[in-house]
Amino acid sequence: MNTAPLQGIKVVDFTEVQSGPSCTQMLAWLGADVVKIERPGVGDATRKELQFDPDCPSYYYLQLNSDKKSLTLDAKTPDGKEILTKLIKECDIFVENLHPGAMDKLGFSWEAVHALNPRCIYGTIKGFPESSKYKNLKAYEPIAQVTALGASTTGWYEGLYNIPTQSGAALGDSNTGMHLLIGLLAALLQRDKTGQGTYVYQSMHNACLNLCRIKTRDQLTLDRIGYLTQFMQYPNGKFGDCVPRSGNTEGSGVLGWTYKCKPAGGLDSEIDANNYVYVILQRGAKDFELACKAFGFEDWLTNPDFNTADARDRHKDEIIARIGQWCADKTKYEVTETLSNAGVPVGPVLSTKEVMTDESLYDGNTLVKINQGGKIGEFVTVGCPFTLSNYQPTYGPCPTLGGNTEEVLKSLGYTDQQIAEFATNGTTAPMPAANTAQPK
Repeated sequence: MNTAPLQGIKVVDFTEVQSGPSCTQMLAWLGADVVKIERPGVGDATRKELQFDPDCPSYYYLQLNSDKKSLTLDAKTPDGKEILTKLIKECDIFVENLHPGAMDKLGFSWEAVHALNPRCIYGTIKGFPESSKYKNLKAYEPIAQVTALGASTTGWYEGLYNIPTQSGAALGDSNTGMHLLIGLLAALLQRDKTGQGTYVYQSMHNACLNLCRIKTRDQLTLDRIGYLTQFMQYPNGKFGDCVPRSGNTEGSGVLGWTYKCKPAGGLDSEIDANNYVYVILQRGAKDFELACKAFGFEDWLTNPDFNTADARDRHKDEIIARIGQWCADKTKYEVTETLSNAGVPVGPVLSTKEVMTDESLYDGNTLVKINQGGKIGEFVTVGCPFTLSNYQPTYGPCPTLGGNTEEVLKSLGYTDQQIAEFATNGTTAPMPAANTAQPK
């Protein structure tokens, strides 16, 4: 029995780079038939971005386009428009992330697609909400972060590096793709009731803002009382009108911080400087007692500067300094083992190399190995982030540029002669270069 959730769902993928392709790749992993439209002779911009070999597509492309079919198509040509029209009439979901107005100019706006196929769900990714005064900005991933609280609340709060800092996580790209995925799946369920497709609009800005929800909580609190007890600026620093950068504080009221440890050797080295551990002191009295016993800091249990959560908020510097000394002569793994055995929330700061060489994470979902074959061979990517008890995705290779063009066109009823013509008139392959040589 095929338990793929999206078995039989046809998707036309008119997206590029990361935000759109991350969404459509997940649709493919859930069983949908995804046809990726790529520019003839060029393909998705990421094919040649940050390449490790000039003859191979980059890992950027490979990690975002597994299990799709590639159709090279210029939708500006008359034949290209006809082909795309046929695909849309047969598909369940159409996804695009071009700049605002581009699909309207091509003749494939939401209104046009809905008229062609009323059951088609139209997913679009743009930089900003349609109501935003910034809606015409050219949106890249950092632009989404800096306009949606991600940067102003991230980074150090004093000194030379007290500057807005973007996250290492792709909050504006892959995160946006996953938010759009939620909308598309909801639209599929809605279609079962209405029989009609709908327009799903997802902005990069709103996807980032959704992950910064607690920062709006902090702003409400700051507006109300003028300070934030969980931040390092409390109680001696000054608070302005907006939520400040918080360094490594946990942010939810418990006292969390990153502590330096001695290098463990191997992948945990001084050179890569990830020999750190994150430790959280919970607010509850019993939890604090367990932590104190694990540290050997039983004197804190009777010291009024530390034995209540409110007192600890006022003495963060002393707490961080003492725990830092305790961690300094231990590895991050030793700290993690000791504290976790006592029920203290703790975790080692892991590098990309440590995570990608952890064989326990190759569980069929967390990290997966995909055999691309040929010169590329096997590569690693992040798999489906959730698990289903009755379905396991299979992770196939990425398509070569236009590798499924003939297959897709034949499925639409085009003849070999027509397909050959498309390859010479600029529809599925670049037009031959004009001969500019002058006659002798």
